[in-house]
Amino acid sequence: MNIDPMMPRRPGTCRRWKILLAVALGLVWFGAGCRSTAPVANAQAKVSLRRVLPETTFRRPVHLAAVPGGGGDLVVVEQEGVIRRFDPGARRGGRVFLDIRDRVATGGGEEGLLSVAFHPGYRKNRRFYVYYSAHGPRRSVIAGFRAPFSGRGAADPSLGSMVLEAPQPFANHNGGQLAFGPDGMLYIGLGDGGAGGDPYGNGQNLRTLLGAILRIDVDRRDVGRKYAIPPDNPFARAAGGIRGEIWAYGLRNPWRFSFDSATGELYAADVGQNALEEVHRIVKGGNHGWNTMEGTSCFRPPAGCQKRGLILPISQYGRSMGRSITGGFVYRGKAIRALRGHYLFADYASGHLWSIPTQRRGLQTPRLLLRTGLAVSSFGTGARGELYLLDHGGGGIYRIVPTR
Repeated sequence: MNIDPMMPRRPGTCRRWKILLAVALGLVWFGAGCRSTAPVANAQAKVSLRRVLPETTFRRPVHLAAVPGGGGDLVVVEQEGVIRRFDPGARRGGRVFLDIRDRVATGGGEEGLLSVAFHPGYRKNRRFYVYYSAHGPRRSVIAGFRAPFSGRGAADPSLGSMVLEAPQPFANHNGGQLAFGPDGMLYIGLGDGGAGGDPYGNGQNLRTLLGAILRIDVDRRDVGRKYAIPPDNPFARAAGGIRGEIWAYGLRNPWRFSFDSATGELYAADVGQNALEEVHRIVKGGNHGWNTMEGTSCFRPPAGCQKRGLILPISQYGRSMGRSITGGFVYRGKAIRALRGHYLFADYASGHLWSIPTQRRGLQTPRLLLRTGLAVSSFGTGARGELYLLDHGGGGIYRIVPTR
């Protein structure tokens, strides 16, 4: 969610943003506490937004997930370190599901409690996992917890256990997504470590976990680890310090990835540096380009870069359309038939909501669905596959519905 300081704000949006990170890093961060305007559709939009829990405002929401076997209940992740559970059909709600504010470092920008993933066997084992930032030293933490076996009570934070930690050199580009794949493995998104331009070259370095999507097995343990590296990972048997956890690499800041529930394909949005925001169809063992490339353009060097063997994005857009991509989902719900099989995503700065058809190959031009007027920080799916999006600044949760 890094935002360029020169991005013009759209009319009617909140202007009371606080600059929290030095411009010297080439990044500006905007805090929460502002209210966004109501969403306004463009003339060709076929969707609109309907707010759920209209009487509840969440604090900097960054992730949403359905509770397996939870009767339609959802959980929302608040960046400061709280997960709240609610019924999307109610007018208000948000009882505490997990509170780990005592160990989460927020820093006012991209750090914080960033996502939650429920174990595929959650109905029986009640296990779930979270991704959060910690200090002393600065690092990203993946930890496991267990919810009560009865009722809708909160998980005991004292019973959590660390699964994996990754040192972080800077406060931005955390990635921060967790998701269990259709194969039962836990996938983890990590950015390149931050600052600007990937100063340590982490995106192209297979000896670090940064700048990559990882894949681990939380149901087994290797010697010296609290997880196992699946033997079919592309670098599981590599030598020379190459990290076997890596599933794909060459990513700058994968701010939200998701699996297509129909095909199992993995889609990730990668936040750009100077010019281009990207959508990738993630390839096992694939090098997705950063920091040799930004989108389809050379970055380092700025011309004449070696593109052979790099995985190009399936969609991209420039600064006239936005400055910080937020990845979404391939829509497989029933309410909006025209969008079935389309990948929906948005931009945190411009508030635009787009789609691209996933059945086509090659570089796709995003189709504008809606000018939301919101700082879209994340998406989520309900139990029936319908899509929600989160407003980071205003604290609202919205369902994407067909325009009537």
